[in-house]
Amino acid sequence: MSSAPEISAAAPAAARSDHRADYRADYRSIALLSGSHFCDDINQGVVPAMLPFFIAAYHLSYAAAAGLVLAQTLFSSVAQPLFGLMADRRPSPWLIPVGLSFAGIGVALTGLTHTYNLIFAAIAISGLGISAFHPEAARRVRYLGGMRAATSMSFFTVGGMAGFAAGPLLITPTLIALGTRGALLLALPVVIMSLAVTAQLPRIAAERIPHPHGAHHLAMAAGREQWGAFARLTGVVVLRSVVFFGLNTFIPLYWAHVLRGSRAGGGYALATMLGAVVLGTLLGGRMADRFGRRIVVVVSMAALAPILFVFLSAHALALAGVLLIPVGIALAASTSVVVVMAQEYLPDRVGLAAGVTLGLSMTIGGLLMPAFGAVADHYGLSTAMTLLAVVPMLAFVLSLTLRETSEPARA
Repeated sequence: MSSAPEISAAAPAAARSDHRADYRADYRSIALLSGSHFCDDINQGVVPAMLPFFIAAYHLSYAAAAGLVLAQTLFSSVAQPLFGLMADRRPSPWLIPVGLSFAGIGVALTGLTHTYNLIFAAIAISGLGISAFHPEAARRVRYLGGMRAATSMSFFTVGGMAGFAAGPLLITPTLIALGTRGALLLALPVVIMSLAVTAQLPRIAAERIPHPHGAHHLAMAAGREQWGAFARLTGVVVLRSVVFFGLNTFIPLYWAHVLRGSRAGGGYALATMLGAVVLGTLLGGRMADRFGRRIVVVVSMAALAPILFVFLSAHALALAGVLLIPVGIALAASTSVVVVMAQEYLPDRVGLAAGVTLGLSMTIGGLLMPAFGAVADHYGLSTAMTLLAVVPMLAFVLSLTLRETSEPARA
């Protein structure tokens, strides 16, 4: 008589334990996808570094050389939402290794081409591969992350950042030693990583059981897609990307021409900020899983403008260099968080959400840089940097209108 209640009580406990195990973060698969992101985004970082070699070998004009960067930017970013829609309508995990392969092989083919049109086409192919990779990979990281979605997305995002930064460091000595044919070596890491991903594809593509207290599960159950909130979040991402591209462009110039530092010092200053960006991405993901998504976005945007104004008021090089650390952390704290929030606002279109936040929105921010360059030409670098410091204020105001997506998970 007493054994029946014991069995019935034990069964739900076992079921709950199994359920939690099913929805724990799969860090092994996330690490593999982060490594894939590293290899993928190497091919985004190498193209600007390859331009001087293309100009010397094929006598290209500066406009033609810039057109190659534009080709990759457009095909790698604008097409991402389309691949995201495709993945949402029909899950396509095969896009991860295929997109990764095209990303590297496309750039590698520039080592075999000898005309501008063929180089342009090869880089465009690489851009399409990059576009195909990101939405489906981010989609999988979202599910593999379990209750640590923001933390997992931060690992994935940092992999791409590291690859983008490593690209010029890897390709420049290679092209110096081997000439433009050295680009062929870019096919090697993506082929190896594509084979590794393909071998683990069943594990990566396995369906995950949503945790009953997860925000994603609640949104799916309600069947609501919050397009208004998604649009406002996209605005925040665009404004933040304006600041990122602006600082990436102008900090070395500001360091040399306003702070009177050396050109080498400007490079070190930029490297300091980018190192802090990596740290900020990891911290932001961790904090978002612990305290909520919205609070990380709001606080990081609120902190960024004052820190930038303090940086602009600093005249000592050492102090300015130190201030770039909190600038980078505040700038990047929401990087992975906004991707997860976008996916939770559009729970049935997580691929599209990733494509917009990882690709299209970032491109729009970059396309606005010529306008800031014109301001710098006519009114000085300090004025352009002051305008950049105002942009986070707009992002902060817009972030206040966002709805929390992770509060049920915290509870």
